Amino acid sequence: MYNRVLQFDVIEEDSVFLFGARQTGKSTLLQQRFPNAMYIDLLKSEIYERYRRAPQLLRTDVGLLPKDRVIIIDEVQKIPALLDEVHWLMVNEERRFVLSGSSARKLKRGGANMLGGRAVSMRLFPLVSAEIPDFDLVKACNHGLLPRHYEIKEPNRRLKSYVGDYLREEISAEALVRNLAVFSRFLEIAAFCDGEMLNYNNIASDCGVSAPTIKEYFSILEETYIGYTIPPFTKTKKRTALQTRKFYLFDVGIANYLQKRTFMQPESTDFGKAFEHLIFQEVIAYLSYSEKDKELYYWRTTRGYEVDMILGEGEVAIEIKSSREIVSRHTKGLKAFKEDFPEARLIIVSLEDQPRLVNEVEVYPAMQFLKMLWNDVIV
Repeated sequence: MYNRVLQFDVIEEDSVFLFGARQTGKSTLLQQRFPNAMYIDLLKSEIYERYRRAPQLLRTDVGLLPKDRVIIIDEVQKIPALLDEVHWLMVNEERRFVLSGSSARKLKRGGANMLGGRAVSMRLFPLVSAEIPDFDLVKACNHGLLPRHYEIKEPNRRLKSYVGDYLREEISAEALVRNLAVFSRFLEIAAFCDGEMLNYNNIASDCGVSAPTIKEYFSILEETYIGYTIPPFTKTKKRTALQTRKFYLFDVGIANYLQKRTFMQPESTDFGKAFEHLIFQEVIAYLSYSEKDKELYYWRTTRGYEVDMILGEGEVAIEIKSSREIVSRHTKGLKAFKEDFPEARLIIVSLEDQPRLVNEVEVYPAMQFLKMLWNDVIV
């Protein structure tokens, strides 16, 4: 069992929405952290049917519980009407809930009661390096970091099942799109956009649908926690920055499967893409878990200067290179960025063996960078 980074200290005073993609380990984490909680699992058909028919039964079911006992409702998006009862119990009986789910879309877009700001929203990501004893970088780049996938020698069958279950249970069952075949095709094309700037018109042409439909499909990926977009950093003055967002799937293993990548060795082109994705995955999770008031951006100019990550208001600029030897040309984008932000800390994450300084840029081996990240040394 992994010791997850995400903490629930706020539960002493507030209720919690815990969202995250399927199989990130939400149920396992909640059972581990709250062994004495009342646990309502809406994946169980008999429990689902009971509350679907009569959501008000929640009030009588918790009536005799001690007031300090936490109540967990797993997959809460399946019965949005339960949130009215949760709201009443929070206000009138000071009950505390953890409301877990794999999609906020049905709740938010269906007009569900989001509890008027009375619940703190949290997100669980796939595993991160700080949670895994003897973390294996190459294995993580190939398998991804969903717990059930990272652990086994050959994850492809599980990855295939994961994608099928997502399309069948998340997209089809919740009627999020009209044409599942088109959405399935879109998902494959979206995977090849992983780490790239989005061009909705080109993707729409490949899928045979309109650009607005493609934008809606990407919003579905974000609201079901399967993907996220990275905004461009546009505050540099000497060089004009591009305005297009980048896209990443939530887990590098899913991207590998959809792109049909076989086992990748370091220094290959495919490994370089997976390596970049993995570092993004770690930084995004870190910023969320640590509650750092920092946004994550990328920077690319009309003349081709580029930096993979910009943190905050330009305080930290990070380039990701799956190279065993960093040379001056690898620092080009970082040095250009520093012309507008002379106080920026410049970092390259690499496959070098030892940390060193190249053209005022801090170069770190990936494993050392990840340890520094989770020890609050980078941000």
